[in-house]
Amino acid sequence: MCMDPIADFLTRIRNASLAKHRFLEVPSSKIKKEIANVLLKDGYILSYKIEKDKKTIKIALKYSQEETSVIQKIVRISKPGLRKYCKYKKLPRVLNGLGIAIISTSNGVITDKQARKKRIGGEILCYVY
Repeated sequence: MCMDPIADFLTRIRNASLAKHRFLEVPSSKIKKEIANVLLKDGYILSYKIEKDKKTIKIALKYSQEETSVIQKIVRISKPGLRKYCKYKKLPRVLNGLGIAIISTSNGVITDKQARKKRIGGEILCYVY
């Protein structure tokens, strides 16, 4: 039994990109689908597909022409033991705007840039760059 499914999801992505795998499968959940959707919209992964029969998400990782992963680092911020919440005025800038912070808000899972534009805060799930 996994105590923190989001951390497990991020760790699987990190390990697969370090091992230069093209695809990876993770157990499916609503929050994982939303995080994968944010990663797809911001260009960190090529695609994702929800396998209904296996209840998994199949993710196609993205690499540059030099065969280095587009995701250099993916870090879990808010943990089950210590949640990190932030108002929209104090949302973090990841690598001075080059990376993204994935935020769970009342409007769903969005990036820090979208949260600033909508003027809403929330729980900081992770940093990606």
